[in-house]
Amino acid sequence: MPSRAKTEEVVPPEGFQIRRDIPVGRYPLLTVFPHFDSLEAYRTLIRGRPSAPNLAEETCVEVVRQDVWMYVAPHEVPPHRRGRWSPVVAPGLDCIVIGQRHLSKSPAMVLYMDILHELCHVVQRKEGQELWDPRYGYVDRPTELEAYRFVLEEARRRGASEAFLRDYLKVDWISKDEYGKLLRNLGVSGP
Repeated sequence: MPSRAKTEEVVPPEGFQIRRDIPVGRYPLLTVFPHFDSLEAYRTLIRGRPSAPNLAEETCVEVVRQDVWMYVAPHEVPPHRRGRWSPVVAPGLDCIVIGQRHLSKSPAMVLYMDILHELCHVVQRKEGQELWDPRYGYVDRPTELEAYRFVLEEARRRGASEAFLRDYLKVDWISKDEYGKLLRNLGVSGP
């Protein structure tokens, strides 16, 4: 798994906590990220969203051995992704899957941005949005763009540079051309 946002030029807010030593298994979100619900960005995320008043209490985290970053566990594998993706499936649960290595080794700011991004997806799903809408590629999917915009705004508020944001947005499941399009779609300046 390539490293994202290698430089620790920006730090998460005071109060952001990570239990990096959590063994593989499923836990309440606040066990892995204690007091996350007290952070301003979390409160901003749920403000005015009637579907998410108890988001932190109702969301779980599943730590897995696989070398992955984070994703929302689907309730079932989307039909167009069957045979191409073998995710953790969590019927009826709001569960965020985190690779054990990512949790234990990644910079705190990257984990902060990732968990906010995935919680945004949980809220979107609660509101009836399709997270894996096959009509859109990853870099054009409205749910991805909304979640990325939310975390990029938070990172900029915390002093992140455009270089930090570009590095954060480098993900291994998109091509170089798609990466350029993602940067344009999100208003992140190129190198």
